Amino acid sequence: MGLFRSGGILGIAESALDFARAASEESHPNEYMGLLRGDDASKLGLDEDGTVLTDVLVIPGTESNPVSATVKTSMVPNDMRAAGSIHSHPNGVLRPSDADLATFGRGDVHIIVGYPYGPEDWQAFDNEGQPVDLPVLDVDPPEETFFDFDQTDIDRELREEEFDS
Repeated sequence: MGLFRSGGILGIAESALDFARAASEESHPNEYMGLLRGDDASKLGLDEDGTVLTDVLVIPGTESNPVSATVKTSMVPNDMRAAGSIHSHPNGVLRPSDADLATFGRGDVHIIVGYPYGPEDWQAFDNEGQPVDLPVLDVDPPEETFFDFDQTDIDRELREEEFDS
């Protein structure tokens, strides 16, 4: 099994994996699909360089059936925190299909969650479909706010615009 390089993906937050497992079970017998986002480990209180997968994005308009799930690419946010994908295999097979491999290009890690969606019923893969070790981390993801800026940021931006004029 391969490992991620230092400074790469360090692991997945237990809460993110639990969410995906529950969503996969709820979608059964259809596939579930979501996108993974990560946060800098230092934001989570870890003294390591790298990213921890902390969020599973549910993309509006995703269509699924028992053998596939398709995300509407026009609905995928252009997000610097994008890290990969996660989807389920209702048949329990923890290997990527040829169709899965065709979607593994975007992001660094791709997870398959298999029926019966228990704590051990998942596997992470790299872009080529090779299994990788991905530790489950007990971290609290940072609180999200809709806007990632405050008045200080706005004032600084306005000063910079005035200076550039």
